[in-house]
Amino acid sequence: MKAFIFTGQGSQFVGMGKDLHDTSDQAQEFFERANDVLGYDIMDLMFNGDPNELRQTRHAQPAIFLHSMVIAKTNRDFKPDMVAGHSLGEITALVAIRALSFGDGLRLVQKRGEAMQLACEATPSTMAAVLGLEDEIVIEVCSQIDEIVVPANFNTPGQLVISGTLAGVEEASAKLVEAGARRCIKLNVAGGYHSPVMEAAVEPFRKALEIASFKDPMVPIYQNVDALPTEDTEVIKEKLLKQLTSPVKWQDIILNMVEDGARSFVEVGPKPVLSGMVRRITGREMTTAM
Repeated sequence: MKAFIFTGQGSQFVGMGKDLHDTSDQAQEFFERANDVLGYDIMDLMFNGDPNELRQTRHAQPAIFLHSMVIAKTNRDFKPDMVAGHSLGEITALVAIRALSFGDGLRLVQKRGEAMQLACEATPSTMAAVLGLEDEIVIEVCSQIDEIVVPANFNTPGQLVISGTLAGVEEASAKLVEAGARRCIKLNVAGGYHSPVMEAAVEPFRKALEIASFKDPMVPIYQNVDALPTEDTEVIKEKLLKQLTSPVKWQDIILNMVEDGARSFVEVGPKPVLSGMVRRITGREMTTAM
């Protein structure tokens, strides 16, 4: 069985998607439709834009979604038995397996990115990767900090990302090094995703989910909040909303996919990010890039 996995925010770069646009009429149609849906020239931003502007959450999320979705939709080898997406990638995966139309998926991503950026601007926040420490110790240390800081991405054994206010992440990072972490590396992100900092983004995104039209997916999707597969559209929507303020259980997703029969993984995104995670989780080289 083959699992397709979709990358999330952080995989953007200037020039992304230009090769697809220049070599595929079908890809060009998707890019032009994206401009119409978003109301601005996403192509120019992706192909020629300022890296700092592209990094902004409200731009990075539509750009990554568009790039990944075009890869999946224009490739004859996209024949999944199951799918998953890391954070933002969950929406891309849903469009790829026909649970959402391209337009509805892109509008959801646009609203999600805008709402998350506003939440970040209201509460300055960040994330940090914690290396070489057991998850339970990270959870315990974070729980002792008065400022907002929580485990946000359970990525691989010995690599967990924390998220919260600037002060919370700084204090937790210092205490985690004292507790034995090899390193705590502040990430180059615009805010504290998958934490209570994102609470302000929940209601705007809820309204966007209510408008979007969902259909039964062609294959199961393993969702971030509990790492379990589902094909129930109401469950999918509920978990998409909860994902904003909940941790990404990526390690459990990969292990559950393997247990359910996945023998190979195909990563879909602007640049490989998840393949190394799959290798560290499974101990095997199982991933190729589309």
